[in-house]
Amino acid sequence: MNTSKKQLLSGNEAIALAAYHWGVKLGTGYPGTPSTEILENFSRLGGKAQWAPNEKVALEVGIGAAYSGARTLVTMKHVGVNVAADPLFTAAYTGVSGGLVLISADDPGMASSQNEQDNRHYARAAGVVMLEPADSQESYDFLIAGLEISEKWKMPVILRLTTRICHSKTIVQPRPCDSPSPEPSYQTDRAMRVMVPANARPAHKKLRQKLSEVALWNETSALNQAISGDKSLGIITSGISFMHALEAAPQAGFLKLGITYPLPIEKIRQFANSYERCVVIEEGDPYLVESIRAAGVMVEGKDEMYRFGELNVERVKRILAKDASPEAILPKGKPPQLCQGCPHRITFEILRDMNCIVSGDIGCYTLGVLPPFSAIDTCLCMGASISVGLGMRHVLDEKQARKIVSVIGDSTFMHSGITGLVEMVYNRPQTGHLVIVLDNNTTAMTGLQEHPGTGYSLDRQSAHQVSIEELSRSLGIEKTYVMDPRKEIESLKERIAECLAGSDPAVIVVRSPCILSVKARKK
Repeated sequence: MNTSKKQLLSGNEAIALAAYHWGVKLGTGYPGTPSTEILENFSRLGGKAQWAPNEKVALEVGIGAAYSGARTLVTMKHVGVNVAADPLFTAAYTGVSGGLVLISADDPGMASSQNEQDNRHYARAAGVVMLEPADSQESYDFLIAGLEISEKWKMPVILRLTTRICHSKTIVQPRPCDSPSPEPSYQTDRAMRVMVPANARPAHKKLRQKLSEVALWNETSALNQAISGDKSLGIITSGISFMHALEAAPQAGFLKLGITYPLPIEKIRQFANSYERCVVIEEGDPYLVESIRAAGVMVEGKDEMYRFGELNVERVKRILAKDASPEAILPKGKPPQLCQGCPHRITFEILRDMNCIVSGDIGCYTLGVLPPFSAIDTCLCMGASISVGLGMRHVLDEKQARKIVSVIGDSTFMHSGITGLVEMVYNRPQTGHLVIVLDNNTTAMTGLQEHPGTGYSLDRQSAHQVSIEELSRSLGIEKTYVMDPRKEIESLKERIAECLAGSDPAVIVVRSPCILSVKARKK
């Protein structure tokens, strides 16, 4: 394999290439902007990649592969780590045999997300190493470093990206693999793999010892880079913030942190003491500044107003100038909308005209909240439409309760809607409940990815197709219907009205393919 040729790659493409070069045996995850293209590119290169029903399952599959000694990559966006947090925290105790890198692709500014949480906190909370690349070259290099750290200390590693790193393209110089991937083989170690309390207590102590060793090693790690500059200003930063700060204050000295947990505190202390003024430039929460100050190193942070949204060169200049005056209001862009011809439009028009209270979910159909539909009233997180709708049904008076409808997409249903159906048949509201599954046979919002209900795998090969209606009926929901909104508009209106008037749990699968996915599959 020729790895000497320079390439212009996005951060996502660079990670996929590094995973392929370094013998990652399995890539698994759930599609979510801005992380989606990593596994798609890994598959195109020839790697084994697959979409899991959700992020928890993806990480558990990845942990199983890493238990077996395989190098493994697990990808998701920042809110996906919330779903995967349960296995993540305990996997830090159990450790792994093969290298396991979890990609957390954060979305400062919420370009395509319901929040802008800062997942650097997860590294400290779970007790795992975190790396933050600043460009595509570092995305390539840090994926390799993450695998090496994981294998050396037998623990999961988080590689935290942000939207700009994922999607911006810079030059990448690949390098030949000097550490071949070992062949997977499972070695029994019940004391470290079975987390009953008697095993978990010593495992926790062992984890803290590992983190102490990593912290000591990190003091001299080449992943942290010190750049000398004018002694009047030193800047401590990481990730994409380094690029903005370097352009905003090229004369300054820099300590660019590649590993942001555990921090190289003594290296930071020495750097801060070398400059008259030391400022921490970071996107999102004051994670670095609070951690550094907690260690007794006095550094400047940013005003609270810069906690929100992405940083850029101008905002960094304002931070350095201690300028907290109101920022210029950016002109509003054209709001997104459901595609013309989208089958979801028909359902939302019906729900709007019936004056329903709609508990919505995450997907392209969330755009039903906008005019001319204005037909979604709540949207919390993946799969919450059913559960939130049930909660409303349980407490509202009958007149309002009978207006409640839960709307969820087919991919989101596979992700975390199934347990909502179980809840619906187990704790039935007196007025019943109606769930409408908008089935367009794809994961449309993140780029037309497959899921367990499409009948295809990540690489578009034939796979077992999970039937939403058969699953619903298997739970005892007798009133389960499948309807085509294009051909049965009047019948769909009547069926929705009938289900709202009844007192039984009901599911209507409104099925019509996404017009974009039809074109993509033909291609």
